Amino acid sequence: MRAFAGIDVGSLCTKVVILRGEEVLSWSLRRTGADPVGAARRCFDEALARAGLQEGELGGVVATGYGRLRIPFASRQVTEITCHARGAHFLFPKTRTVIDIGGQDAKVIALDERGKVLDFVMNDKCAAGTGRFLEVMAQALEMEIEEMASEAANALKAVPISSMCTVFAESEVISLVAEGSRRDEIVWGLHRAIARRILGMAKRLPMKGEVTFTGGVAKNRGMVRALRELLGIPLNIPHEPQIVGALGAALLASSTSPSVRAAERLKI
Repeated sequence: MRAFAGIDVGSLCTKVVILRGEEVLSWSLRRTGADPVGAARRCFDEALARAGLQEGELGGVVATGYGRLRIPFASRQVTEITCHARGAHFLFPKTRTVIDIGGQDAKVIALDERGKVLDFVMNDKCAAGTGRFLEVMAQALEMEIEEMASEAANALKAVPISSMCTVFAESEVISLVAEGSRRDEIVWGLHRAIARRILGMAKRLPMKGEVTFTGGVAKNRGMVRALRELLGIPLNIPHEPQIVGALGAALLASSTSPSVRAAERLKI
């Protein structure tokens, strides 16, 4: 049985998944930087090496993400909406809504029972509700972004954040610090502000069945908690939420049907 590859060239990170049947042979993740083609090539070569394969042994390569049209070694290109839907449905077959929060965009996708896209809402015009928003706020609070989840967990309450514009929210956070607000309560307020924005997007679509949270921000337990509380339902969190788009691309390359026998899962 031949292996297939999916490459997701995002604005911040590039991801590659090598798939054979229902088995993920390997995956790789790198910062995209200023050279998306070079990042994709290095990520691709790394994933191939981990799988013990040569490029010529692959049955096909599908590229997705912002830089998908620039990848010369891809067999074809597919939008990230379709790939995230396919990857999430493969991991959690009862998924009917996908929330994907990446570095510079956020998406809510409605699926049918086969994992096909019914409709979607996307914010790719500003940093509000994205990983970049959290990065800017972390800088304003003079902390590492990796610390934000633990800070949010310590908060007894959330300080309301009125603006979701990154520039205005940064000024608001600086003012709150100057006024003596607790840092952990500001951080929890920021998480809840993003969750409210995502909830507003989700309300524009029919939300039925299970919800799967993908993208790099799904690694942030504070963001998972905020979304779970505002949505009022459990969330499916993939073991590695950042590679779901690349997994979907690999599935499309191989035309593998969704299956419940997938990678490791975690229900929250």
